[in-house]
Amino acid sequence: MLNEQSLLRISICATVVVASFGIVLGLLSGSFSIVFDGVYSLGDAGMTALALWISSLIVRSAQREKPYGKLHGRFTMGFWHLEPIVLLLNGTLLMAVAVYALINAIANILEGGNELRFDYAIVYAAITVVICLTMAWLEGRANRRLQSDFIALDVRAWIMSGGITLALLIAFVTGYAVKGTPLDRIAPYVDPAALALICVVIIPLPIGTVRQALSDILLIAPTELKARVDQVAAETIERHGFLSHRAYVARVGRAVQIEIYFIVPTGQPPKLIEEWDQIRDEVGRAIGEEGHDRWLTIAFTGNVAWAE
Repeated sequence: MLNEQSLLRISICATVVVASFGIVLGLLSGSFSIVFDGVYSLGDAGMTALALWISSLIVRSAQREKPYGKLHGRFTMGFWHLEPIVLLLNGTLLMAVAVYALINAIANILEGGNELRFDYAIVYAAITVVICLTMAWLEGRANRRLQSDFIALDVRAWIMSGGITLALLIAFVTGYAVKGTPLDRIAPYVDPAALALICVVIIPLPIGTVRQALSDILLIAPTELKARVDQVAAETIERHGFLSHRAYVARVGRAVQIEIYFIVPTGQPPKLIEEWDQIRDEVGRAIGEEGHDRWLTIAFTGNVAWAE
């Protein structure tokens, strides 16, 4: 069974192969859309490599290992916050590249298009579609178990690449079919027109990922998690006679960060530390999501200022 790191490594290798193949055949065929597809794939491979490194840091940190020596001392609160940063950067890069390609495609159309060798273009597109669909299926199937945001984004990237290349394949076959016919004059426009149409379709696709990553970076509290924490805290207050509570929650990538401060009446008889820990255990079990990716802090104070 493949884990997150193994899938990302396979994805990087497959992406580099597709990108190199695309750039070479794009230059041979004279197709700007194929060259763009290859460069796009190389950029995606770079982002996937970065995601693999961050994923490795997160896993090793959760296992209480010391990742890469000095990094452990400098990131004492873990590496979860790096995940949404990478997702934001990746999604933004995908949209920016697509916008740039759209502008160039429109300029190419206005200049009269370009001639290309459809035989090279069709061979490239057919082989690349097969690779993209295979990778999307492999990673999508594995991610039903892993539930990784990195893998989910990579699956979408493979689907996007496959969709781009499939549309290019249809366009190239159409252009090849009209060569030598009365419609021959449209052949130079096939390449830039197909690229422009594809860019219009794929530009909005990473918006959801970018929005969620930005929400994580800004530490916007998830509504359901905040409601659950407040409910558990309210039940704890009623059960133990506390005055009130303050709760702070955030979801950062795969991690859940929760801080709860219980306001305790002053002048009460002291409790053993074991009794306070027992209350913490009760609250932790009631909140759920216990594991390496949950950061839970529970404090007790008689001074509200310490909780705000």
